[in-house]
Amino acid sequence: MPEEPRDTRREWSAHRWMLPTIALGGMVGASARHALELAWPVAPGDFPWATFATNASGCALIGLLMVYVVELGAGHPLLRPFVGVGVLGGFTTFSTYAVQTTDLMDGHEPVLALVYLFGTVLAALLAVAAGVVLGRAALTLRRRRPGRELEGRAR
Repeated sequence: MPEEPRDTRREWSAHRWMLPTIALGGMVGASARHALELAWPVAPGDFPWATFATNASGCALIGLLMVYVVELGAGHPLLRPFVGVGVLGGFTTFSTYAVQTTDLMDGHEPVLALVYLFGTVLAALLAVAAGVVLGRAALTLRRRRPGRELEGRAR
């Protein structure tokens, strides 16, 4: 059996906490989503507001996180995998959105299904953009405050 290249072994040992970190974040995010779905149940044929709100808010938080991690260059190396992939990946649920869209179609609610189908995608994209804009605005305000120096790289 051929030996693994040295770089591959080093990369694995440097990231040995990556998968457990993502899994832990996923448990936190999925639990939060489940709690929201229990608190805000949807009746058959009704608009699934809990899933819609979950996906839109999760996308906004992803936009904020990316500004913090990428543009500020801040945070622990496992912050993005834990919060971005784990927590927010577990919190947002586009698979449930797809099932609920199908359920609305099967329940003879084609207009509501199409509104939900396209409205969720539009809301998610706008939420990411809003998160990025708000994150950059907060970063700009923080940089302008006298006596405050930010670590990390500026754009």
